[in-house]
Amino acid sequence: MRCADGHVRWGVYGAAGVLFVLQHEGAPHVMLQKRSAMAHEGGTWSCAGGALDEGESPYVGALREASEEVGEVPVPHDVLGEFVFAPAHDWHYTTVVISVQDRFGSSINFETDAVDWVHVDEVDGRPLHAGFAAAWPHLREIIQRSAG
Repeated sequence: MRCADGHVRWGVYGAAGVLFVLQHEGAPHVMLQKRSAMAHEGGTWSCAGGALDEGESPYVGALREASEEVGEVPVPHDVLGEFVFAPAHDWHYTTVVISVQDRFGSSINFETDAVDWVHVDEVDGRPLHAGFAAAWPHLREIIQRSAG
């Protein structure tokens, strides 16, 4: 849709993604998804996500998108927080940060080339999707607050 700020963005009702966090050997690791050439900014790393359906909450939409792109989301899981990017009054992207107890995930559809669990200190070393790169400092802060 063309948003009030003039930019074209995916999702008439906004969009959402989920950043999964796993404590591994005492350090937080996050699941990153390598976007395929069929996806926006293909070849970059981000979190699973996409357009919200009408009436769908960011939490529900983020989990739905993740299950479509990287596989069944394990239960139990805990919500650590969320970051909302709202560049225009008529559109927003919410990234939900969720802690899981075990590694999971693989490339299960055309949007995903690979899935990797990455130590938080190594995320910046990947070629990141521009939107995820802008959100990463805020998401990392959520992860750090939850560990303290």
